[in-house]
Amino acid sequence: MFTLETDKSLSKIEFYESLNLQLTGLLMDEEDLICNLSQFAAFLMQSLEEINWAGVYFARGEELVLGPYVGKVACTRIPFGRGVCGTAASTQTVQRIEDVNAFAGHIACDSASESEIVIPILVADKLIGVLDIDSPIKGRFDADDQAGIEALLSSLIQATRFDWRL
Repeated sequence: MFTLETDKSLSKIEFYESLNLQLTGLLMDEEDLICNLSQFAAFLMQSLEEINWAGVYFARGEELVLGPYVGKVACTRIPFGRGVCGTAASTQTVQRIEDVNAFAGHIACDSASESEIVIPILVADKLIGVLDIDSPIKGRFDADDQAGIEALLSSLIQATRFDWRL
């Protein structure tokens, strides 16, 4: 059984470093794509405060297709260039949005979401998909969150075989 340890006395940077060590331990003996992405989504939901959705969309052609996540029922397909996720995919850049309602073309899968961070998942310079995390709090994600989540994603990528197919 895996028990997540969080220490509220840590700085945000130390908090993410602690999470990264725990994530590495969680994924240490597993490399399956679906298993690790499912665990990662659950890990994020369990460890990050004030988030209401965490998961992955896979890049398929010129659209994103819903992958493992934790949260309410979600949009299943998002065209590249549309919404926060599609913009992150088409530009291959992180989208850290303080107020999703002010983002032109935002796709509201959960009306409670107020802010969002979407990070492209790149493996060997190829877009595999995006990591999407939503929060019901405006301005929830800052630069330290972005750096910490990117480090977690990097650990996930290192632990996972991305050549998995059905």
